[in-house]
Amino acid sequence: MRFTFPLMAIGLEVAMIVLFGLLVQYETDHTIQQQSNSTKSTDAGRFIELYPLFQDVHVMIFVGFGFLMTFLKKYGFSSVGINLLIAALGLQWGTLVQGILHSHGQKIHVGIKSMINADFSTATVLISFGAVLGKISPVQMLIMTIIEIAVFAGNEHLVAEVFKASDIGASMTIHAFGAYFGLAVAGILYRPGLRRGHANEESVYHSDLFAMIGTLFLWMFWPSFNSAIAEAGNKQYMAIVNTYFSLAACVLTAYAFSSLVEHRGKLDMVHIQNATLAGGVAVGTCADMTIHPFIAMIIGSVAAMVSVLGFKFLTPLFATKLRIQDTCGVHNLHGLPGVIGGLAGIVAVAMEASDTNPNPAMQAAALGSSIGTAAVGGLITGLILKLPIWGQPSDQNCYDDSVFWEVPRWREHDNYFHEHGGQNQLEPEL
Repeated sequence: MRFTFPLMAIGLEVAMIVLFGLLVQYETDHTIQQQSNSTKSTDAGRFIELYPLFQDVHVMIFVGFGFLMTFLKKYGFSSVGINLLIAALGLQWGTLVQGILHSHGQKIHVGIKSMINADFSTATVLISFGAVLGKISPVQMLIMTIIEIAVFAGNEHLVAEVFKASDIGASMTIHAFGAYFGLAVAGILYRPGLRRGHANEESVYHSDLFAMIGTLFLWMFWPSFNSAIAEAGNKQYMAIVNTYFSLAACVLTAYAFSSLVEHRGKLDMVHIQNATLAGGVAVGTCADMTIHPFIAMIIGSVAAMVSVLGFKFLTPLFATKLRIQDTCGVHNLHGLPGVIGGLAGIVAVAMEASDTNPNPAMQAAALGSSIGTAAVGGLITGLILKLPIWGQPSDQNCYDDSVFWEVPRWREHDNYFHEHGGQNQLEPEL
């Protein structure tokens, strides 16, 4: 950590500064050179109009995703802190990679939509981060961020420009892609020593409460995520409304199924933190289509049901049979609901719910491309990260902040609690 991580982080930032100096300019510079003053005013107005949506997406990336992963009892610093590190690098690299693909050899013009799209590319890595949370080093995460965003940008370009598919809320290109990329990496980095679990791979009362903060921020701002780059007017309106009702229906169904599958009908906080968000993922592809709010509610309900069942039955199966240790259960929140969203998009397009007339076959190709590209990219990335030079923590030190962070030294909460007659007071170790 002392030399490899600082050198890599500084080297990457220097590279970003140089590339921005060579390739990037303000969108207003382009406007002044190419367009009239009236168009310039329109562009500035559009920037101000979309800025609140950008802020919402920004909060989701830095607060929502960060706190959602704080459920591990000794990994809160890394969950929030490495999330910030990934996001800061990802939004710079995403701006460059996506800009190069869309600039057609010209300068990259930075505007509000490119800023939103850079956040979207970062979301992909943060989803994958959940699959390997607690098991890899900050250096490995920097490498994974660079590779994954490049692969993501290529797939997104293929889906949007070649297949001409509709995926306004990115169920396929962000959620399904990020989940299956992360699962592929986790499969390559499988640790036999963790097949029976780890003492730190569990939550405590306050860590689950912190994770609910992330859930609530994501839940509240998801309509902005699905509508941020939608066409202004009717399409943006429908994206917000459809996401709003899909999320609402998703919550009730998630609570119901959590109670149904758990012992004595009790609710499981893991289900509530994650499955309540599955409706926002699943409705994303067809969010801006005229599917009617009740269809959006059905999509959200189905996604919640599948997500809860996935956490209950699939996650243990993946760990024991498929040798994939999915720390945060990203397959259940992003992978399966992302596939549901892709399938819902195919049906919606076939029923002519979209006035842009995308082809159902191309929608299917986009779903297949997102999953296939993610799997191949994740496998290759996993092989690179498996090299023993990146400071990967040992099995014993997984899920522990003290490996990479300066942390306060406290007595173990549970032992102290019992030793002092139930007084819930922590004291520093001497």
